[in-house]
Amino acid sequence: MRQIFPSPAELDAIDVYDGHRPPADGRPWVVVDMITSADGAIAVEGRSGGLGGPADKEVFRALRAAADVVLVGAGTARAERYGPVRADAATRERRLARGQDPVARLVVVSGSLDLDPDAAMFAEAERPPVLLTTGGSAERRAADFAGRAELVGVGDAHVDLGAGLAALHGQGARVVLVEGGPTLNGLLVAQDLVDEWCVSIAPLLVGGEAGRAAQGPAFDEPRAMQLHRLLEADGYLFATYRRLR
Repeated sequence: MRQIFPSPAELDAIDVYDGHRPPADGRPWVVVDMITSADGAIAVEGRSGGLGGPADKEVFRALRAAADVVLVGAGTARAERYGPVRADAATRERRLARGQDPVARLVVVSGSLDLDPDAAMFAEAERPPVLLTTGGSAERRAADFAGRAELVGVGDAHVDLGAGLAALHGQGARVVLVEGGPTLNGLLVAQDLVDEWCVSIAPLLVGGEAGRAAQGPAFDEPRAMQLHRLLEADGYLFATYRRLR
């Protein structure tokens, strides 16, 4: 893997993505990671896997290795058939040495809790995932997810993402990795809760009607970002932008 910006070099992805992230005020540092084709598509036949390659998978693993929490929307978790977050022995040792849990904890955002408690992401998890949901849904489905997930009710009609991030911060999360989908990304962008945006650009043209990486409510002005690094490997570009505040 070659770094184009700030300077060219052969790199280990975990070393690169394990860098310093400033503390956010009362919430974790929020990193969004998405992959798109060169023409902006986020999926092939409904799934992002058709865009990926070995270098993208390396970046995906490196970002998970740095995060305390992996945050994903329920729709993406279902479409991508999420399983539990895993880490190899070297990554576990590295995480423990810096005071983290051996693996990042999975957190799923779902207002309705239309999820199967027997799905692999719950049944096979080392530590029960967190479900960020509404107060009403948390009460209604508490028995269904007993022993399978920790339900955190934040909001009434809709999940309050700011309150959810604050709750995760209260549990010790310092870096949250967001893996989509576009609706969750769009809400976080609209609420100015994104600190770092990582996008892998695949050397593919997809066409069709695939969606964009963030979709949601409009806001007054675009969020100003600064290019933090740009990597290249096997024709893929890996750009990291950080929010200018």
